[in-house]
Amino acid sequence: MGASLRALRALVLLAGFHLLGVLLLAALAATVVGAESAGLHGPSLLKLLAVAVVLAVPIVRGMSMLRLPRADPLPGVPVTEHQEPLLWAAVREIAGQVGTRAPDEIVLIADVNAAVTEDARLLGLRPGTRRLYIGLPLMTGMDEMRLRAALAHEMGHYANLDTRLTPLIRRGRVQLLRTVDTFNERSEAKIAKERAKQEKKAAKRIAAGKKAKEIDTTGDGATYRAMAKIYTGYGKFYQRSTLSGARRQELAADLAAVRVAGRDCAGSALRELNAIGPAHERYMDSYATLGVDAGLLPPPGQVFGGLRHFLEARGGELDGLRRELPGEPVDPYDSHPALAERVARIEALPGDGLGTRPSRPSLELLADSGASLIALERAALTPEAFAMRRLDWEDLVHESMSHYAGRDARELREALAAEGVGSGLAALLDAIDADPAVRGRITDRLPESDGVAAAATGCAAPEFARPVLRRALDRLVTTELTDRGAARWLLSWSEPATLRYPSDGFEERLERAFDAVTAGLPDTGPLRKLVLAP
Repeated sequence: MGASLRALRALVLLAGFHLLGVLLLAALAATVVGAESAGLHGPSLLKLLAVAVVLAVPIVRGMSMLRLPRADPLPGVPVTEHQEPLLWAAVREIAGQVGTRAPDEIVLIADVNAAVTEDARLLGLRPGTRRLYIGLPLMTGMDEMRLRAALAHEMGHYANLDTRLTPLIRRGRVQLLRTVDTFNERSEAKIAKERAKQEKKAAKRIAAGKKAKEIDTTGDGATYRAMAKIYTGYGKFYQRSTLSGARRQELAADLAAVRVAGRDCAGSALRELNAIGPAHERYMDSYATLGVDAGLLPPPGQVFGGLRHFLEARGGELDGLRRELPGEPVDPYDSHPALAERVARIEALPGDGLGTRPSRPSLELLADSGASLIALERAALTPEAFAMRRLDWEDLVHESMSHYAGRDARELREALAAEGVGSGLAALLDAIDADPAVRGRITDRLPESDGVAAAATGCAAPEFARPVLRRALDRLVTTELTDRGAARWLLSWSEPATLRYPSDGFEERLERAFDAVTAGLPDTGPLRKLVLAP
């Protein structure tokens, strides 16, 4: 579908919203006039008129929205051509190859994504400022040729005038949402008012010794909900119509990537995107923000820059993501086709002989990638997060994991205090020697137990308590060992952090010591000797 037809469709859909409003207003007016003609007068007619006016207000407000709320810009680092000459030269070259005007601004962002916007005016009839967003995590995971394919896809959106139509489509969505929200809010307010009224009456009846009626607000706000349902139905139609067009736009933009980077490289870029996205999420959850609860962050530039280490160490996992593309049915409201469909369409094109040419890492397009990563942290992180203490990766992992182990051990220390026992391992072992039954009472106080030790009776009680107590002991021992420097958490980019114990075979001896402490007849000697002996 050409740009003119897409623009016409967007205008028709927007006009449909206004036509719906006009029809509903006409129906409200006809209802009042018809009631008057049928002989309705006085207070009843005034009440009906008031209801019609109240229902008409959200309709008129939605139709008369003259200015859209400004969309929040993505947090990022704007870069000029003077600051990043190589990146700008590459973008201008790609725009020329696609046959479109280059963006006016480039902004580096913290997402695994590239995107374009255009501040078009007069419902998209006049062009505006073009802005290209490029994710530094995307650049971290892609070489230059794959990045060029991704950027060519975005330039394809400019060439096909997709961004010019965005304000027009967005206007319809915002007006529909505003109208539906207003009706729903009024319905909820009416229900709340009626509920409060009924609750007040019920309280008076109870105070008078009478039985209160059950509160029932079933019919309240029904007219508002009916109006919201009408607009919701049109909204679903609007969304399906505009987003089906958006999916076709994505397929057309993929062809621009093929023209610039070649068939194989364009398909490979999409496969790479499928690998980098989940990897980035896992990296941010398990590494970059590992120490946030302890007030810690990686070294400057490594909050987003550390992704490189993760990608290098997880090659096997990423290969699987590159091969296994999501091919589930596309949701009717999804703006993108399934990735498997997009790649299949690209790889089905005739060969162009370009292949997947080796190229330099795309971060080398930046004058100083390290400085850019630091600047991005300042733009993307909250001031509180940016001011957190910075540690190198090895110390960050050790301090963070020690913090979590100490937090978990705190539950056991609190249980010990509640039983009148000291907070350390030595005090716990002394209490067990004095009264083995204290193990069950302590275990039952741990949140993890959920009372299972107390619920069990007879010989079953120790079996319920043993694994819970064993895990709590492990956390307490880990904390005591790390606090005095006898053990240390080790960083690994390919697997979870592991604890390095004081000597070889220590972990096996520790497991046997735990067995002894949690046995039917406890023996605390092995654990004392292993952990507490000087």
